[in-house]
Amino acid sequence: MSQILDLARAQVLERGVGLDEAGVLAVLRLPDEQLPALLQLAHETRMRWCGPEVEVEGIVSLKTGGCPEDCHFCSQSGLFASPVRAVWLDIPSLVEAAKQTAATGATEFCIVAAVRGPDARLMKQLRDGVAAIRAEVDIQVAASVGMLTQEQVDELVEMGVHRYNHNLETCRSYFPNVVTTHTFEERWETLRMVRDSGMEVCCGGILGLGETIEQRAEFAAQLAELDPHEVPLNFLNPRPGTPLGDRPVIDARDALRAIAAFRLAMPRTILRYAGGREITLGDLGTRDGLLGGINAVIVGNYLTTLGRPATEDLALLADLKMPVKALSATI
Repeated sequence: MSQILDLARAQVLERGVGLDEAGVLAVLRLPDEQLPALLQLAHETRMRWCGPEVEVEGIVSLKTGGCPEDCHFCSQSGLFASPVRAVWLDIPSLVEAAKQTAATGATEFCIVAAVRGPDARLMKQLRDGVAAIRAEVDIQVAASVGMLTQEQVDELVEMGVHRYNHNLETCRSYFPNVVTTHTFEERWETLRMVRDSGMEVCCGGILGLGETIEQRAEFAAQLAELDPHEVPLNFLNPRPGTPLGDRPVIDARDALRAIAAFRLAMPRTILRYAGGREITLGDLGTRDGLLGGINAVIVGNYLTTLGRPATEDLALLADLKMPVKALSATI
């Protein structure tokens, strides 16, 4: 076994102290023949510090498309010639989506909007939607509506939103290659306000945007510094009409190495499968990731791409004897 795996076993598995950037980079550089041992160590780390439960979440878009930002991977940007067009979801449809999500056993329902940040109309829609869901569905409500002011953070807390998702997407050094209409620091400031408010912080990103493995390690270290409650890991699913529409899909082995590396950087964090896992990993790779550090999944479809049927993911969890996390009695 390599020195980095010996170090990770002593430091991360035994003491619960995550790897630093150099350690993550060493993990990402491990050869393929050491991948099974790496995944096993990441799984043992997840089981020791997080337990066997898997958190299941569904997501729905309150406002789809027409976003003014130029995130180069996103077909919801109004600046690109992609097929996604602006659509608003009404409140009854939002409640129905929450009911369908809860029926899968999910404990979390995230309301997403493709915007730079919420205006007064969106905040009212969100307030009405959260109230309607909480009145009819026994599920925790999360939100992801872009960059926030302090007043908007306070309003979300008042609504009863318990977790806020705002992805950094990639590391600080590579961010300007992916987004030019706002900065990494602007996203970081929203996350700081959310964390200080008492809401849970959900923050991750997308792998395979063209970043180097050194930048992938940098990203893991920056997420560990933020210390989010949850890290959703997406893998680029190239979207037609976007600047990254022709990028190749990340190699499955590199994706699995990254899953394990992010787990070893953040041993106590919820590490969630998000978009792109189907095209990147397929069924066998999805199973390998669940045995390599992942302890949460988004079930059903994503915002603009199709996911696996929820029944398939739930059957896989049952086969792996990984119980779905029950809804907390306290929100």
